[in-house]
Amino acid sequence: MLLFFLSLIYISFCREYTFPLDFQFGVATSSYQVEGAWNISGKGESNWDRLTHTNPEAIIDQSNGDIACDTYNKIKEDVQLLKFLGVNFYRFSISWSRILPNGKDDYVNPDGIRYYSELIDELLSSNIKPMVTMYHWDLPQVLEDEGGWANENMADYFGKYADVLFEHLGDLVKTWITFNEPVHICHYGYAGDMIAPMLNDKDAGYRCGKTILLAHAKAYRLYDGRYREEQKGKVGITQHIVWFDPMENYYTDIKAAEAALHYTFGWFVHPIFTKKGDYPPIMKAAVGHASKKAGRTSSRLAELTPDEIELISGTADFLGVNHYTTASCSAIGDEKIFPGIFYYEDADASCISDFTEESAASIWLKVIPRGFRKALNWIKDEYNNPEVIITESGYSNVGHLLADCRRVYYYNAYLEELLKAIHDDGCNVKGFTAWSFLDNFEWRSGYLERFGLFGVDFKDPTRRRTAKLSAHVYKKIISEKKIDWKYTPEGFQDCEWLHVKDEL
Repeated sequence: MLLFFLSLIYISFCREYTFPLDFQFGVATSSYQVEGAWNISGKGESNWDRLTHTNPEAIIDQSNGDIACDTYNKIKEDVQLLKFLGVNFYRFSISWSRILPNGKDDYVNPDGIRYYSELIDELLSSNIKPMVTMYHWDLPQVLEDEGGWANENMADYFGKYADVLFEHLGDLVKTWITFNEPVHICHYGYAGDMIAPMLNDKDAGYRCGKTILLAHAKAYRLYDGRYREEQKGKVGITQHIVWFDPMENYYTDIKAAEAALHYTFGWFVHPIFTKKGDYPPIMKAAVGHASKKAGRTSSRLAELTPDEIELISGTADFLGVNHYTTASCSAIGDEKIFPGIFYYEDADASCISDFTEESAASIWLKVIPRGFRKALNWIKDEYNNPEVIITESGYSNVGHLLADCRRVYYYNAYLEELLKAIHDDGCNVKGFTAWSFLDNFEWRSGYLERFGLFGVDFKDPTRRRTAKLSAHVYKKIISEKKIDWKYTPEGFQDCEWLHVKDEL
């Protein structure tokens, strides 16, 4: 590991890139993970409220987001922390059930509009732009009861929800993200049982995928037709990419890695960012083959009609990309090998993390910076170099750790790969977002895994925030638009790799 640090630092000191002058930096959160105030001032119940209250054993520490970071009551305090960082934008999500408690637009909750308007006003008064995600996994429970995203009517419900947001907030919000990581919603929430609603129904997972694509397209077309000329904003979508390498240089492993990329990332990006639209051909073939092997007469994949393909194609002004880690894939074949961390049976791909690499607190998160650059180049080549904003990237630790050297290493190393992708490879990346602004409720891991630049004391009723080492380092990166491996802010000890800097 020491040699790895030495080699990386050597490269860093020999060639120093800076971020472009117009490059934007931000931090991110999501509504259920930070807001709290779960039943305050007219907010309706969400699917995560229902899951954590009725099935607390589903959360490792049996916690919930009832209070979380209490950002609902800390607008001014939190914006001051954002000012300290010097971020250009703050990415946050809106709680659908806080805006439309009944899920539908028959009643708009005034307090929901008030809360988000106050947050946006406070941000703009501090010269921080809001980047707003419409849906980050917390669905009104009343809509989940109707089948959630497996019900195609949800596309119309989402379009009306988006209309409410554009009407009430669009004059001040210029960057919208319709969905955060639809692959996780559908693959882990509907086809699997890792996040709410934990349906574990593969067919529902594919129906979910079609519905979300239609919902996104309806929101985009609505903005285009009714709001864009006056509000002059942008609408995009965020998808998560794990970079997949082949386990060995075998044809079957190479094909498995390729299939995994298209099955996860391409599932939602290919229909939007390619001229032909539709699902990736590799995915269609793989799911069709798997369906036939299962004795089905037609594919599980919810088919898109020609009109739907046309409706969806071209519906994004930018592509949000979340990236954390890299894994290695092999073909499952008929032997049904032990499932990896990333297991996609219909794509005939089982992918595992490299256990020799640095690991974060999250079992799936291995620190492999080189995969970031590979992923960005694949996106550039596959989708004609679209405008990309990195909308999440970060590192988890356990407990209230303020001297978070490993997180500092993660950001320095990953941002270096991003600089190479921009300067050496010509990748069209316009911004970077650290996940996350605050330690928060990390879904089924509760409060055990913490990604924040600011620590939150969840035992303190005031939810006291404290800047970690990484917050100071990120602040310097933002202000100078470059990485300084030698930087140690006042009040912190040098991180371990700095003890060898004089030998380089």
